[in-house]
Amino acid sequence: MKIDSLFQQQNALPSIPKVVQEVIESFNNESVSIDEIAKKLSADLVLSAKLLRLANSSYYHSSRSVGSVDDAVLMLGFMTVRTLVVSSGLTGGFKTMPGIDLKQFWRYSLHAAVVAKWLAKQTHGNSDFAFTVGLMHAIGQLVMHAGMPEEALQVDKIAGTLDARRPSIERTSFGYDFYDVGAELAKRWRFPDTFSEAIKASAAPLEAHQFEPIAGIVHIAAWRSRAEENKFSHEELEATLPLDVVRKLGLTSDMVLNDMPPLHELSEGLDDLLN
Repeated sequence: MKIDSLFQQQNALPSIPKVVQEVIESFNNESVSIDEIAKKLSADLVLSAKLLRLANSSYYHSSRSVGSVDDAVLMLGFMTVRTLVVSSGLTGGFKTMPGIDLKQFWRYSLHAAVVAKWLAKQTHGNSDFAFTVGLMHAIGQLVMHAGMPEEALQVDKIAGTLDARRPSIERTSFGYDFYDVGAELAKRWRFPDTFSEAIKASAAPLEAHQFEPIAGIVHIAAWRSRAEENKFSHEELEATLPLDVVRKLGLTSDMVLNDMPPLHELSEGLDDLLN
C-alpha cells in the first residue's frame, strides 16, 4: 500500500480535539494570542483538567497550586503548555490498536520524549521541541497498524514494534517506514515543517542531507527508550549506543550512559499524559 493510500483508509487518522488542532496550528502563527489559546483550552473541560493535573504534578515542582489554565500558562510558559496540550491530544487519539500494546507504546514514547528533552538541554537545544518530536517519532506505527492492520501484523511477526530492525523491514516491505508515516502525519496535522523533517531524519540522522541536531537527539532517545523496554544491562547499553550520533552532537558516551538520570526519574509526574 502506498503512503497516500494509507492515509485515505478510514481508520488511519486518529481523532484529536479541535482545540488541540488549533494549538498545533498556533506553532505556525507568531502573532498568536496566548489569552486566546488559554480561553479555548478553558472551554475544553477534559483537556484543561488534565493540563492542571500535569501543571500541579511533581514533574514541574511548582511551589504553589495552579488553579486555572491562565495560571498554568503563567507558571509553565506558553511553549510548555502548548507541548503538554499537543502531547495530551496525541496520546488520547488512538483508543485501541490491533497488534500494539498501547500502554507500552505510549510509555516508550514518553520515555523517548523526556530523554530527548534532557539531551536537548545538554546541547542547549529547544527542549520543548525535542520533547514533542520525541513523543511523536513513532506515531507512524499506530497509523500503519490502524490503516493497514494485516500488512502491519505480518511485519510484527518478523520484528515487533520495539525492534531496532523494524524500520528496515518496513522499507523492504512497503517502500517507507513508520518514520516516513509519522512525518507525513505531522504535515497533514499542519505542524511546522521542522517537526516533519526532524521525525523523518531521526531514523538515520547522519544520512540526512544536512545534520539536524534534534533528529540526532531523538535517535538517541528512541534507542535509550527501546533499551529500557527491553531491559538492557549496562553492558548491552554500551554495546548498542549510537556513538557516532552521540559524538556528532558534541556529547560523550559517559554523559549518556552514566550522567543521565534513570528514565522513571526523568518522567516522574507525567503519568497523567498516559491516562
